[in-house]
Amino acid sequence: IDEAYDALLEMRSASGYEMPIVSGFRSYRTQTAIFNNYVANYGEAEANTFSARPGESEHQTGMAIDITSLDQSYGDTAEGIWLAENCHNFGFIIRYMKEKESITGYIYEPWHVRYLGKSTAKLVHDSGLSLEEFLGVD
Repeated sequence: IDEAYDALLEMRSASGYEMPIVSGFRSYRTQTAIFNNYVANYGEAEANTFSARPGESEHQTGMAIDITSLDQSYGDTAEGIWLAENCHNFGFIIRYMKEKESITGYIYEPWHVRYLGKSTAKLVHDSGLSLEEFLGVD
């Protein structure tokens, strides 16, 4: 986790953008509260498209980070474009890619990065595949 945090600091510095962290590590209890709130507001089927169930969130590994705005339009901003084009150089990938929703099971989240390490992140990024496709996971 320290390696991921150091990489994040390096990426933020190199980008010239603030890239505030909105969410990082989440405990099981926190993820339960988040998921249950979404279920109460949107129903379980819709909540499942943008929130992981407790025990299934990448945030619970400490290797996923939500950066700045939790809005899909973030991907069209200068900062969001920079992040998508460069985060792999620091060991991260945009985890839930546009037009990969049916594969990942989640909506496009241009703010959600997952740390894989520099060499693996570069391979995944350069392939143009989602992590599921890259790993051959159904």
